[in-house]
Amino acid sequence: MTDTFDHPWLGGLFHDADITAIWSPDQQLKHLLTIEAAYTRALGSSGRTSPEAAAEIADKIQSFTPDLESLRLGTARDGVPIPDLVRQLRTVIGDDANAIHKGATSQDILDTALSLTLRDVSTLLETRLATIQTALNDLNTRFGSKEIMGRTRMQAALPIPVAHRIQSWSAPLSRHADRLAGLRSQTERLQLAGPVGNLQTLGEQGEIIQKATAKSLGLALSPSSWHTTRDSVVDYANCLVLISGSLGKMGQDICLMAQQGIDEITFSSGGTSSAMPHKNNPVLGELLVTLARFNATQIAGMHHAMVHEQERSGAAWMLEWMILPQITKATARSLSAATELCESITRIGL
Repeated sequence: MTDTFDHPWLGGLFHDADITAIWSPDQQLKHLLTIEAAYTRALGSSGRTSPEAAAEIADKIQSFTPDLESLRLGTARDGVPIPDLVRQLRTVIGDDANAIHKGATSQDILDTALSLTLRDVSTLLETRLATIQTALNDLNTRFGSKEIMGRTRMQAALPIPVAHRIQSWSAPLSRHADRLAGLRSQTERLQLAGPVGNLQTLGEQGEIIQKATAKSLGLALSPSSWHTTRDSVVDYANCLVLISGSLGKMGQDICLMAQQGIDEITFSSGGTSSAMPHKNNPVLGELLVTLARFNATQIAGMHHAMVHEQERSGAAWMLEWMILPQITKATARSLSAATELCESITRIGL
């Protein structure tokens, strides 16, 4: 079975086109070439090569179409795609050692591509957090004054207004939106520190080159290399897991409210059964629970991926590549599913 997020039919439940586009090979290659082009222009502005030659080469880099099979084989050989990408650039554009990638290292390019990617992810998630808050506010307006049974330890306790239940869904999302906004300065940062993370291969022009590259890409400067200090990346993943976890709580509540015999909520559409046509299953609520639990499982791997040895790790870094995109996909789908679910609700209350 392939990845559920992009599976031919399971993707009908799990797939999210917007987040998939952000992580697509085409978009990732675009980031890599944009970064290499920005770096070449920065080399020109620092005097490492002539500004005119740098600008010309940067334009060629930006429009270059890599050989994907060569990149695949190069990644299998080198553990990263950048050495083969640089080789292709130098072969096709011209082997100007002072104008293409000189002084940078593979992780500089890939980590900066991650920063550009997470910038897009954050923009998407912030928009969706605002959308789900609007949907929840609408539910509160429509049904907040109604009454349902408050339940503690899944037993009937005392009647509560629907607004009280909705508030337990919406309040965490406001906090998560604030967390996400606060993390942007920590994740939308240039990584440019050279092979061992101390800028020594860029010489006296290192800071000039850093500033020019960061400005071109619209990224912040980092006070130090984060080649092996991944706390900000893991903190970002933690925030996303909190988002999906809070939405999972909402989904679980809605599934329980929809139980026959309790009947505190109804939907305009739900899932059907192949054997029992009378059923209207709360599929989107179930999906929120599944995605929350999936992300809760994945976050442990991100904490393992913090353990980088010395000045460069291959194993820990590769683990991050495998897990972080999945967390972002689950979170993005959680937000879209939660909005769909809210918009399908036709009644809350007794």
